[in-house]
Order: sequence, then C-alpha cells, then structure tokens
Amino acid sequence: MLGEPTRDRRTERHERTKAEILDAAWEIARANGLAGLTLRDVAREVGMRPPSVYSYFASKHAVYDAMYAQGCREFLGRVSRLDLTGDPLRDLTAGAWIFIEFCVEDPARYQLMFQRTVPGFEPSAESYALAVQALESLRAGLVKIGITTPEALDLLTALTTGLVDQQISNDPGGDRWLKLVDQAMEMFLAHMRNTHRKVR
Repeated sequence: MLGEPTRDRRTERHERTKAEILDAAWEIARANGLAGLTLRDVAREVGMRPPSVYSYFASKHAVYDAMYAQGCREFLGRVSRLDLTGDPLRDLTAGAWIFIEFCVEDPARYQLMFQRTVPGFEPSAESYALAVQALESLRAGLVKIGITTPEALDLLTALTTGLVDQQISNDPGGDRWLKLVDQAMEMFLAHMRNTHRKVR
C-alpha cells in the first residue's frame, strides 16, 4: 500500500538470527552450565560456522550480556502484571512469589542474573540499567505498603534469594523452601513493623 514504510528485511533476518543464537545459548547453558557455554557449540546448534557468530555477537561475554538483558526484560514483564491490593502482607507475598518462581523455574537464568558465576563477566551499562529498573520497582512496591527504611530492601532481597538458593541447591524440583515463602514474608513484615514502625 502506498505510503507504508518499507520493511527492512535484512534487519529482520539479522534480529531473527540473533534471537535464534540466544535461544541456543540458553539451551546449552541449561544443559552444561553457564561456564560450559561455548560459541562453537552455539554455532553448531544454529547450523552456522563458528566465525559467523561474531557477525551477531562480538564475544561470548556479549552473548552473556544479551542473555542477561533478556532475563531482566522477562522479569520486568512479570512484575508489571502484579496487581496490588493495598493489603501489605498480601502484596508483599505476591511480589515475593513472582521473584522466587521466576528464579526457581530457570536456575541458569537465576545464576546469570543474580550470582557472579561467570568469571570476568559484567553486564553492560545498558543491560544493568534494566536490573536497576527492576530493583527500583521493588523499592517502590515497598514504599506503597509503607516500608521506607533503606535497609528493608537489602533484608528482603537477602531473604528471597536465600530461599531460592536453598531450594535450587538442596531440593531441585521440590518445594521444601518454597513452603517457607509465606512464613518468611510474615516474619519480614512483622520485623519491619516492630523495629521501624513505618508500615501503615
């Protein structure tokens, strides 16, 4: 139709191939661990010669960076669907479950995003900005339920990641530590109320 913008098919193909490379990278990381990821294996998985991968990603760390950013976007998408009710405990627990389920369902993604398991890898400023956005969203959620003390965010993230670490390390596929999420959020909220008197 006249007046419609011309599609850039070359760019579209490039982006599809990048997405295919990332899918392959995740598959390999989940099977062999993050440290077991090699561009040679990625290239084999997508059916291209290893040097061709460098047309899409400059290095293995660039692949990790794209995976990190993708994970952050997925998490932000989950957080955006959280419906706050105005009940502090219910909202806190719902938010905790979103985070914990996101982490437990994909240990490789959790390790890349929340642990330093890849020697020498640091997310780019652009990718890390997505992680900061997620953290600020959590901070804003605490403020909405009346928790404003700075250390509250540190304590909450320590509690939730602690449960995730225990679950992934000691009962993969089970629910031993998942069963403690509601109790942990009750304890956290009670502590904030008793210690800081900042919750409405």
